[in-house]
Amino acid sequence: MKNAEPEHEPIPELPGRDDHVIPTPPLIPFTEPWEYELHFPRDPRGPAVARTTLKAVLGAHGLGEFTDRAELLTSELTTNAVRYSFGPATMRLRWANPVLRVSVMDTCSVFPLPLAQDRPDAEGGRGLLILDLLADAWGGCSLGEPLFGVGGKTIWFELVLGGGDPPPGGGTGDGITPRPPELPVLAA
Repeated sequence: MKNAEPEHEPIPELPGRDDHVIPTPPLIPFTEPWEYELHFPRDPRGPAVARTTLKAVLGAHGLGEFTDRAELLTSELTTNAVRYSFGPATMRLRWANPVLRVSVMDTCSVFPLPLAQDRPDAEGGRGLLILDLLADAWGGCSLGEPLFGVGGKTIWFELVLGGGDPPPGGGTGDGITPRPPELPVLAA
């Protein structure tokens, strides 16, 4: 006579915490391209958040020599995006050694105009002059009118690293090679 209880497959043991460890990725080499993007609302705090993000990214990648110029130019573009558009904006940072490109996209399709020569005491309108003086290159493009949304524009600037060589410390941020973080563990 057979046992009255049905036979069951043995229940497999659940993997332990240490069975699914994903290794930490290596740091991106200084000469390799990367890109970051920040979306921010039409809010007066947006430009400050964009500047803080810019400084953190440049510092982490050892591009501190760009910080002062990039921060001023980014402040100009993001402030205009908040002031003159009616929707959110996006800041994109792109590195392709030796060029840093910062672009700001907003929902206003009107391009900025240069300062009128007959109004040197005007309170605004110096953004293009600042871009001309501090950026190695700059430009913009219209985004058109998407099917179910608004159009807009992107204004960008580029800063070129002198010589294209990594800064002291190999482009790791502060001249000190960072210690790899603890390996993350994914739960099953």
